[in-house]
Amino acid sequence: MTPDDRLSPWRAEAAATLLLAWPMVLGQIAQMALNLTDVLILSRISPEAVAAGALTVNLFNVFMLFGIGVMSATMPMVARERGRMRHSVRDVRRTVRNAVWSAAALALPAWAVLWNAEAVFALLHQDPALGADAARLMRVLMWSLLPFYVFVGLRGFVAALERPMWVLAVGLAAVPFNAFVGWVLTFGHFGMPALGLVGVGWATTLTNWGTVAAMAIVLVADRRFRRYRLFSGPWLPDRRRFAEFFRLGVPIGLMVAFETTIFNAAAFLAGLIGTTTLAAHAITLQIASAAFMFPLGLSQAVTVRVGLAYGRRDADGIARSGWTGLAIVVCVMAAIASVMALAPTPLIGAFLDESDPAIAPTFALARSFLMFAAIFQLVDGTQAVTAGMLRGRHDTRIPMFIAAIGYWGVGLPTSILLAFPFGLAGRGIWIGLATGLTVVAVGLVWRWAVLTSGARRMV
Repeated sequence: MTPDDRLSPWRAEAAATLLLAWPMVLGQIAQMALNLTDVLILSRISPEAVAAGALTVNLFNVFMLFGIGVMSATMPMVARERGRMRHSVRDVRRTVRNAVWSAAALALPAWAVLWNAEAVFALLHQDPALGADAARLMRVLMWSLLPFYVFVGLRGFVAALERPMWVLAVGLAAVPFNAFVGWVLTFGHFGMPALGLVGVGWATTLTNWGTVAAMAIVLVADRRFRRYRLFSGPWLPDRRRFAEFFRLGVPIGLMVAFETTIFNAAAFLAGLIGTTTLAAHAITLQIASAAFMFPLGLSQAVTVRVGLAYGRRDADGIARSGWTGLAIVVCVMAAIASVMALAPTPLIGAFLDESDPAIAPTFALARSFLMFAAIFQLVDGTQAVTAGMLRGRHDTRIPMFIAAIGYWGVGLPTSILLAFPFGLAGRGIWIGLATGLTVVAVGLVWRWAVLTSGARRMV
């Protein structure tokens, strides 16, 4: 066997992974654009509207992000079924339908809490007037949760069939739709009443219902999707799949929550230090979040590729799919980290004017933070993709514990210790974040190596 023969399966896997990943990456960017559109509209109303919107989103995201994690179980479950039996229809259909039942099960308790958002804000000692405005917005925005959960489930189904272009098309169409509806309803154009702050909530809710409707049309119209007959026959819940869905999905949701909340805690710590530190931290985090869209999209593609091999009970294929994805993310994130380290000024300049003397301290602080953000790009990308690899292999419980230990057992205490007792302030927060991400990345790679080596490679 020639070296080319040995490399050809790896090259084919890399090509298949990248072909699947790039629409998913762009889809994540489209989701960011939706959120940015809402913020821009709110900023045209008043600073108070932006503050109320931020308060609403912070509470709303607790349920939204956890739900994304749980609903992400659709992707590895469908991929496993397709790997087990390439032309499976009934089992795939049952999995997708139970994903929709799971979306409803997640939305109901979330609605019960969000309907009483004003009381929650009062318990958190928020300004009463601001809390009242945020609660008004929440009572509209909350109805977008169910369609959003369903969309994530349908997105997982389409991705597992390795046809993510449809998801990208729907996501890209949603951005101008959301902007137009938000503009019309918020400011009262075309004879519509000016709803102000609440108009943004209605725009997001209508957009989410619109994306589900668009995906339903695609699933009925496209020949490859139509054969699954997702919308025909009785929609009876399958208790076994329902239990399996939550057994796989809840640890993913908690893992997402652990990661998200440590960054929320870091913002709180930066605010304790001062306004300049908080502003610099927010800008640095925005740049790092944009870079994170690549490993986030790639992790979904790797979940599908590993899941297909897992369904085939192909131990070599599982290992090859995972290690290929990891190699890709390391190469790309090394390039992104290099850009951050070598050219921080243009990146920060997109948010701040360095020539303004009043801005100079924030700019300088953001530049120093970006150095640490560049360092952890490799570990951040590694942990994201490795988590996706493990999800494809239906291994989510141990990764959840690794995330809890890394983020809250190591990362947050390190940030607090370095920022305050050691006097490193904002730099200490970023060193702590990088430390926590490193622990999680090493732990997840170790878990993957254990599962794909020696006798443990057998599925």
